[in-house]
Amino acid sequence: MPGRTVLAALARRLRHEHRLFALAAVPLILAVAAIAGLVAHQSRALAEREIAALEARMIEAKKAELKNYLSIARMGFYDVYGPAPPDDAEAMLRVTQILSAMIYGQDGYFFVYDYDGNNLVSPRATRMIGRNWAGLADPEGTPVVDRLIEIARFGGGYHEYTWQKPSTGQPARMIAHVVGLQDWRWAIGTGIFIDDVIEGVAATRAATEARIRRTFLWIGAITLAALLLVFLTGLAINIRERRLADTKLKALTLRIFDTQEEERGRVARELHDGISQILVGVRYRLELAQRRAAAGAADAAAHVGAAAQGLNGAIQEVRRISRDLRPGVLDDLGLGPALQALTDEFQRRTGIETSFRTVVFSNRLDKEAKIALYRIAQEALTNVERHAGATRVSLEAFGHKRGATLRITDNGRGMAGNAGAGAGLGLRNMQERVDRLDGVLNIRSGPGGTVIEAVLPLTHMLPPERPEGGQERKMAAE
Repeated sequence: MPGRTVLAALARRLRHEHRLFALAAVPLILAVAAIAGLVAHQSRALAEREIAALEARMIEAKKAELKNYLSIARMGFYDVYGPAPPDDAEAMLRVTQILSAMIYGQDGYFFVYDYDGNNLVSPRATRMIGRNWAGLADPEGTPVVDRLIEIARFGGGYHEYTWQKPSTGQPARMIAHVVGLQDWRWAIGTGIFIDDVIEGVAATRAATEARIRRTFLWIGAITLAALLLVFLTGLAINIRERRLADTKLKALTLRIFDTQEEERGRVARELHDGISQILVGVRYRLELAQRRAAAGAADAAAHVGAAAQGLNGAIQEVRRISRDLRPGVLDDLGLGPALQALTDEFQRRTGIETSFRTVVFSNRLDKEAKIALYRIAQEALTNVERHAGATRVSLEAFGHKRGATLRITDNGRGMAGNAGAGAGLGLRNMQERVDRLDGVLNIRSGPGGTVIEAVLPLTHMLPPERPEGGQERKMAAE
């Protein structure tokens, strides 16, 4: 059973430590996750803006290149087209020949459609020449020929669509620039494939995603390091706290043993110096009375009476010791009467002028608080008797909105003139009792005397009891 109890306590401690670690780690993880999400969102948004700007710049560069190509082509055939009438078939043939010869790069060429949709020039796709392509659309459904003719009718412009790439035979995105020869009702244009632009944008987007993934990895690594640091710090603090707790526990155990031995020694001295001597005197009185009675002396009865008085003194001494160990009046009547009896006994025994004052309030202190305040009063009066050299002592006990207060004041020489070890031990006892009840112990000392004030919190005040049977019960003053 002891082993099982220890294991259960250890398991509870580990669960508590896990909860503390989780309490510290969860907010950190949530904060890092929020930061990581925000960083990823902002990075993607910024990257998309940059990619869109890059794509726009590259497209504009392609458009400018197309415009230059078409300007060069117009310069090549303008001498033929300019002076020719609208129905000059020979001039039209010469222009188609000039444009058919104008090819550039692997995929660049010029095309010509009349406004009815008939292809007149297509040097890299000759199968299209002489056929009508009105209504032609790319694989995505984008109109091609009709849209090019429409743009040419209105003077010229750009059109983007998917077209077969001559060098690979595969469909690819293309931008075409077209202008109109209104006299001949022709749409003349050229196009450039932008698959390199698309590949560049895709590569940039992939690099951005890779950079975001690396950022996530760095954030994860930093988070893991932070969690490890939190764990190690908590472990170090826990080990340190355990060592301090073990040290305090050992010190407390020694204090308990010392207190027990001190109390045993005090009781032993009380028994030896008081009761033992009285009983020895009683025994001698009885022996003397026995001898005097055997001799027929008339004073034998007087010696018996003296022995009876000695026994009565022994009984009173036993009651005093019992009262010091645990006063019955404290349980029966409350703290106020117990302190009154304590101060009366102290004044009778020491001759020091002692006064006690209390504010009458309901007997509402719990058991631990009553015992603590009574023992603090005992310790304080013992220190006054042994070390203070005082001629006057006053005790005050009262309740207030913050709890309960016990104040002991003397006119002795103060702590500075008190070199006794017992005084330090007594003050430690007071402090420990107050700390155990979450109270406050205030000590003010000087050449004119010492004030000891113990304040216990409101949590040690019991709720007032309701009257029973219509009769209000009067509680003893604390």
